[in-house]
Amino acid sequence: MEKITLTKPDDWHLHLRGGSAMKSVVGMSALQMGRGVIMPNLSPPIKNASQAIAYRKEIMSALPIETTFNPLMVLYLTDSTTKNEIIEASEAQEVHAVKFYPAGATTNSDSGVTKLSSTYPALEQMQKEGVPLLIHGEVTDNDIDVFDREKVFIDRTLTKLVQDFPGLKIVLEHITTKDSVDFINECEINIAATITPHHLLANRNHMLVGGIKPHYYCLPVLKRQSPHQESLIAAAVSGSPKFFLGTDSAPHEKHQKESSCGCAGIFSAHAAIELYAEAFDRAGKIEKLEGFASFFGADFYGLKRNQEKITLGKDTWRIPESFNFSGSHVVPFFAGEDLSWKLLT
Repeated sequence: MEKITLTKPDDWHLHLRGGSAMKSVVGMSALQMGRGVIMPNLSPPIKNASQAIAYRKEIMSALPIETTFNPLMVLYLTDSTTKNEIIEASEAQEVHAVKFYPAGATTNSDSGVTKLSSTYPALEQMQKEGVPLLIHGEVTDNDIDVFDREKVFIDRTLTKLVQDFPGLKIVLEHITTKDSVDFINECEINIAATITPHHLLANRNHMLVGGIKPHYYCLPVLKRQSPHQESLIAAAVSGSPKFFLGTDSAPHEKHQKESSCGCAGIFSAHAAIELYAEAFDRAGKIEKLEGFASFFGADFYGLKRNQEKITLGKDTWRIPESFNFSGSHVVPFFAGEDLSWKLLT
């Protein structure tokens, strides 16, 4: 059996939910990942350091006893986030970033930013304190085509934001387009991006051809294979430290996905590193996986790389059709399909 050993990876974009839902899935991430950047879009959202610390305690209490998984907490940026809240966050060792959701852009984003200029005092303090800004990069205008919203966000909002705050560390999360890849490559080293396994392994044909497949629905939505998916693959396997692992694993109950208004989000924590290995192997660049999965995110955040190792073996296995999830079921990414790589240790 072909095997590869990697420094234990980290997930720099992870949704864990709360309560019994979190208890159903957090162990899957803890098995594969050393750390996870935990998204704050709960209901109500995590808006300040004390709330983030309380949420982290809830996560820690739900983890398997033997795990060393470290949740890295994130605040939810609003129009009214203050400089003092940013200072408190920077002083709290549990908090590592602040998340910018345009209001209405995705799940539980109604409390997000409606006017970017209102956040400038907070962003100025973040730049001063070295707190990264994590961005869901889409506009929400009804007259902008859903497949174009990432590009329009770059042109309309992100370009100016980078110019106004040249020292601010920014992660453009879960990028989906060639436009984003090109933008990140043109920026300075303080601007980076995460890439999900589903945007590497799927495109909009997977979601729409032969009938609508709700378990492929996410935001930002899957784009066309060429040039977008191909550009994401090229960026991920390039060895550039500007691109690193972020699953955006976002579990929803099966009935919430298979409804008249299916929730946006793809669950991938069950096989995250195996899915990335699949994508890198298909591209003929499996040797580039460790940097993308284990090094570049930690380096960007100014954290030490993990010391633990994991081993993957080339051993075909089939992903289950569903997993138990808070008394119901969640359908995973690649449900019922075969993967070529399997986590061994």
